[in-house]
Order: sequence, then structure tokens, then C-alpha cells
Amino acid sequence: MTHQDTIVALATASGSGAIAVIRLSGNDAITIAESCFKSVTPNKLLGKQQTHTIHLGHIVEEERVFDEVLISVFKNPNSYTGEDVVEISCHGSLYIQQEIIQLFLRKGCRMANAGEFTLRAFLNGKLDLSQAEAVADLIASDNEASHQVAMQQMRGGFSSEIAKLREELLNFASLIELELDFAEEDVEFADRSQFKDLVERITFVLKRLIDSFAVGNVIKNGIPVAIVGEPNVGKSTLLNALLNEERAIVSEIAGTTRDTIEDEISIGGIGFRFIDTAGIRETKDVVESIGIKKTFEKIDQAQVVIYLFDADKFKAQSSTLKVELEKIKNKYPQKPLIVIANKIDKVDDISISKLQSEIPEIKLLSAKTGFGVDELTNSLLNLINTGALHNNETIVTNSRHYDALLKAFEEVQKVKYGLETGLSGDLLAIDIRQALYHFGEITGEITNDDLLGNIFANFCIGK
Repeated sequence: MTHQDTIVALATASGSGAIAVIRLSGNDAITIAESCFKSVTPNKLLGKQQTHTIHLGHIVEEERVFDEVLISVFKNPNSYTGEDVVEISCHGSLYIQQEIIQLFLRKGCRMANAGEFTLRAFLNGKLDLSQAEAVADLIASDNEASHQVAMQQMRGGFSSEIAKLREELLNFASLIELELDFAEEDVEFADRSQFKDLVERITFVLKRLIDSFAVGNVIKNGIPVAIVGEPNVGKSTLLNALLNEERAIVSEIAGTTRDTIEDEISIGGIGFRFIDTAGIRETKDVVESIGIKKTFEKIDQAQVVIYLFDADKFKAQSSTLKVELEKIKNKYPQKPLIVIANKIDKVDDISISKLQSEIPEIKLLSAKTGFGVDELTNSLLNLINTGALHNNETIVTNSRHYDALLKAFEEVQKVKYGLETGLSGDLLAIDIRQALYHFGEITGEITNDDLLGNIFANFCIGK
């Protein structure tokens, strides 16, 4: 792939709509667009217009008129890619979109690859690598929290924190390297006590960033929540109440849900993916048995388990219920378990008191009337530590960054040990170089074609 030619792609979502935007970028973007554009103002040439200006006219080929359009001109280096960029806003007909793109291909453009506009922005120094990756996260964000984290990263919050650490470590590395040139004279240019302080500070920041990935992963991917329990206790009704729509079939017949049903909602800006599972019971029904098997698979995948039971049947089933809860707690000790007595509207106050005395952590709910649903959603939010989000702290959401941070942390610990044991400068320098390498992997100072290919292949074409 060459990054010197001019590329073209649809920048808006594919399909028909009111407006579509077609984007060109490259050395000949303005020249090619100019050859196909007839302005409503006589003798107006795009190449002679100021950057960041918009022009009304028609896309034409000889006597044929394709569409009336608005053309935006962005001249290098003041554009998204750092190259000359032209964006054509045309009518959103699929036919018009394809005809205009085909016209530009005939004029010398090449179809852009996935993420190639953002790749060029990175190669031309408009974004560092972590900022470029944040563009994809921003496009994929589907709740307030993921949007906020992606915006912070795209603005360079994460990059600047890593760059600052790398710069300070690089300064000391330079002094250590300088000492090696004067090894025979036994001099120290790098103050070891200051270096220890720096390593401690870097260790603290790296720990905070690494720990933030647990929250960041939740924000980016959402939290899978399995709703489990015996048949006909109201799991599907609860799912419908949470989603505020009739998503799951509700019936008085036990075993109605025979497969898992999933849907996602945003609570307090955090995405939760609720999984309504088949009721757990002994059954000879082959299809229902498969559904029950899938239930346990979904519990394995979930981060939170909601166990629902019928409050009206607690007296008859209390011993069985306690055994089931104990099984789940023992099998999944790390998973938060929320125990809910549903159909609370059918029992009296004495029964409620007995429930609460026997299972202190129990929550009361009526999925049918909506009572207790708000308390449940608050409990789910309380399981997530989003304090860092509200304090605008840097949160790591990218697994590639997380891996690089872990490797950098490991190398910094080697440097720390070397300082404590009086390791020679040449050996210290090796560990410092490795730490710098992993810092550079995050922001893109250190990169290769395979890495870039893997990252930008996940982008949509046109971005």
C-alpha cells in the first residue's frame, strides 16, 4: 500500500439517506475534485480557494450532471489527515453515491482501505497511535461513559500522561548512557536518589493505569448480567421491566424461555447487557434441557448474577432455595450475586419480614408493577467503581495499551531492583531501554506495519 496516492471513500454510513459525504485525501484531492466540479459562481477554481471553505455547485463529467453538491476544502497541513482533503456533501441516493465515487476512481483516485484516513493522520503527525485508536472507540461508543473515555483519550489525555513519563525516563536514560562513555573515569551524571524517586513515581502511575483497566473494560464492553432462577419466577418479566419493552415472551406456562435472550441498556451512563436465561429445573424435555445448559454457560460468561425467586412460594421452597444459592456462591465466589424476591405484591408484611430475616441480603421486587426496579439498577451501579470517570482521571480501555503497560511495569520493576542492588549502568540501561520501548508502543513512537495493519483493519472504511 502506498500512502502517496489520493484515496476516496464514503464517509457516512452506507445506505440511503438525506445526505451522504464522500471524502478524498491526498496530493491530488483538490485537483481531481476541481476537474469534476462546476461552481454556481462562474470561473471559480477550488485550488484557488481558502482552506476550510464550502462551495456550492454540481459534480459533472463533460455534459452529464451527477448532483448538486456542497464541497468542503481543507488544505494541508490543516486537515484531518494532514493532506489536502475534499469532502463532497451530496444527496443520499445509493445510485448518486456510487456514481460519484466511480467518477473519482476514473479520475485517478484509489478506494481507501479500512481506517486509512486515520492511518494517514497518524503517519502525518496529526494524531498519535492511542489517539487514533480512540477514534474507533468514539465511533463505537454507545453510552455516556464509553463516549467520555474515548473523548478524553482522543484529546490526548492518556497520551500526554504516557509521553510525560517517557520523557522523564528518557532524560535519565540519556545520562546513564553518557556515563557509559566515561566508564573508565568512574563518573555519575545521573543522580541515583532522584532516579529512585522517578522510578517510584512511574511505578505509582503505572499501577493506577493498570488498575483502571478493570473499570475501562466494563465501560467499553458493558457488563453482562445473567438473570437466573427456577421456571416461572418472572425472569422474562424483569427483563422487560428493565428494558421498558416487551422483549421476552411472558407466560404462566413454566419453561417458556428455552433459549437465552439478550439486550443492552445504559444505566447511569454504563452499558449493561442483560441475559434472560431458561429456568433451572429437572426436566425430560430435550429442548428445555439444552436451554438450561446454556443458562450455566451464560453464568460463566456473566460478571454479575441476579438470582430471582417467587416470594409467594418461599415458605415451601426455602430449603431448596438456600441450597441453590449456596451452590452458585461456591461455584462463582468472585461474581457478585444479587438475590431478589419477585412477585412481592402477592405477599403480606409478615411474609416479607420472614424473607428478610432468613436471607438478609435479599432485595424485594415486583417486576410486574415495577416496584424495586430502581433499587435494583442502583445496586448494579454501586458494583461499578466509576469514581475515576467522574474525576476525569485517565482510564485504560484498550487491551493493547493494557498489555504494553504491564510489560513497561515489569521493566520498571527491574530498574527499581537494579537501583536498590547497585547494578552497573550498562545493565540498568538495558532495562530502561525496554521500558521506553513499551511506552513507545502505546503512543506510536515504536511501531511496525503488522501492528498498524491490525489496528486500522478494525476501522470502518471512510474513517
